Amino acid sequence: MTKWRKSSRSTDNGDCVETALFAGEHVGMRDSKNPAGGTLTADRATFTAFIAAVKADRIGRR
Repeated sequence: MTKWRKSSRSTDNGDCVETALFAGEHVGMRDSKNPAGGTLTADRATFTAFIAAVKADRIGRR
């Protein structure tokens, strides 16, 4: 069974992303409001680079 986890920085407004580790090599991401709506999967290196870009504010909102 996959163990999904919500970020400790999530707020109570419901806009949350959950992550899960798959077989130690891939990370899954999904919308906590719609867990059956699909999963985005990336290898750990890509996920780590994505998180670093978000933290450095290199990914903007449109």
